[in-house]
Amino acid sequence: MKINHAELVISAVSKKQYPEEALPEFALAGRSNVGKSSFINKMIQRKALARTSSKPGKTQTLNFYRLNESIMFVDVPGYGYAKVSKTERAKWGKMMEEYFQERQQLNMCMLIVDIRHDPSEDDVMMYDFLKHFELPITVIATKMDKIKRGQRAKQLSRITKVLELAPEDQIIPFSSETGEGKDEAWKAIRAYL
Repeated sequence: MKINHAELVISAVSKKQYPEEALPEFALAGRSNVGKSSFINKMIQRKALARTSSKPGKTQTLNFYRLNESIMFVDVPGYGYAKVSKTERAKWGKMMEEYFQERQQLNMCMLIVDIRHDPSEDDVMMYDFLKHFELPITVIATKMDKIKRGQRAKQLSRITKVLELAPEDQIIPFSSETGEGKDEAWKAIRAYL
């Protein structure tokens, strides 16, 4: 998909702030610093629409990005970052639960994981959380360029096993550096439009 127009619409903390337009939404969930913002930027061919940071915990709101006036990407706060207070984490949890549970426009979730490592307990918890709400999930295994080609199948198999991926959920290896996996990710998105 060619993106001609992309903009950050709002950074929301509650449903009162969600955009009112009824565009299909695709949420991106993943632990802190896993590459959600880099994924967004590569998918839309922009260098810095979604701000990236080497410092974990940067995204603290639900960031709604309108693409081509036809769909929204929703970047949710990263989880698993210890330097955030328990109160702050509880607030994020409530905000995310409200969004995943109640948002009618949400068509599919992309769970972003790092292909180099087994999914963390938090990744498994997030996958189970999304399944609980019966949301379609596509797992995006980022940082594919950081491992040897011969290791990819083994790592994808490990991720599938650790998450106990349901047959209807797919996993896509992805690189924000090379763009590998971008076409497959757009294909997965189009399937839920």
